[in-house]
Amino acid sequence: MPTSTTPAPRSERSATLGYAINTLDRLAEHRDDAERMAACRASPAARTIVIAGEVPVLRRRDNVLDPLFSFEEAEGLGHARECAFLGLDGETPVFGTVLDATAADSDQGRADIARIDLRTLAVQGLLPPDTLGRMAQAKSLLFWHQRHRFCSVCGQPSAPAAAGWRRECTACGAQHFPRTDPVAIMLAVRGERCVLGRQARFVKGSYSCLAGFIEPGETLEDAVRRELFEEAGLETGSVRYLASQPWPFPASLMIGCIAQATSDRLVVDNTELEDARWFTRDEVRRMIEGTHPDGLICPPPIAIANGIMRAWAFDGEGA
Repeated sequence: MPTSTTPAPRSERSATLGYAINTLDRLAEHRDDAERMAACRASPAARTIVIAGEVPVLRRRDNVLDPLFSFEEAEGLGHARECAFLGLDGETPVFGTVLDATAADSDQGRADIARIDLRTLAVQGLLPPDTLGRMAQAKSLLFWHQRHRFCSVCGQPSAPAAAGWRRECTACGAQHFPRTDPVAIMLAVRGERCVLGRQARFVKGSYSCLAGFIEPGETLEDAVRRELFEEAGLETGSVRYLASQPWPFPASLMIGCIAQATSDRLVVDNTELEDARWFTRDEVRRMIEGTHPDGLICPPPIAIANGIMRAWAFDGEGA
């Protein structure tokens, strides 16, 4: 089958968010082709993203960060536990490699090596958007491998297969696939106001959209309505999808929505939230711009919460 070499235009709102751009040709239909995958691995052009524990390892050259290493270079950083094929960048096969946790400290003192967490890389704009997307793919997939080395059916060791996109039990033959956890994140709106909340762990003065995991046997819309009622006692009606974002902490898919509140009543669950309240559209604009008179702020532009708030406050998006 032919492979795509030119990425399709990305005009959707999701593409404006952190970790969302990833133009690798994943070659998903060829992952079980052992010969082709071996040739990709053996190619002199092959490169790998390296994760030590849960932290990316990067090469530093003249204050420029590069996350790609040859396999020989990666071996010099520590013992590789798992390796997975991520996709093709033109003619360059790109892999992800996770090192033993003990390798996380092996590069101390090396001026040419940096270990920087993925959130910092995104917030500070230290890497291009497409590179961040590839690293998020690697981190989420390798996190799954690190925590699924044994079969959940019989408890025996499992082994990677399909170029790292499946694990197979060596005893009972069960197959296991990478998991992505769907999370509903939503802005409840009513007229010129919306509901934002904060958890105790948030930065001082920061408010955000409410969010929660989608449960088995539940639609996205029902998850939005349930979470809003559970966390804020807020009754809502119509729900509209807005955008999504891969969130590699550790492996979620944030699904952003706007919900129409049917009343003004709030009953905050203080076990979930420190506070939740109504904000005017003008207040949200000022929070995004960093000019709120009370110093209130919102998540940074890389986060889907910022994108949802911006869509309502500036673009007029509604439920």
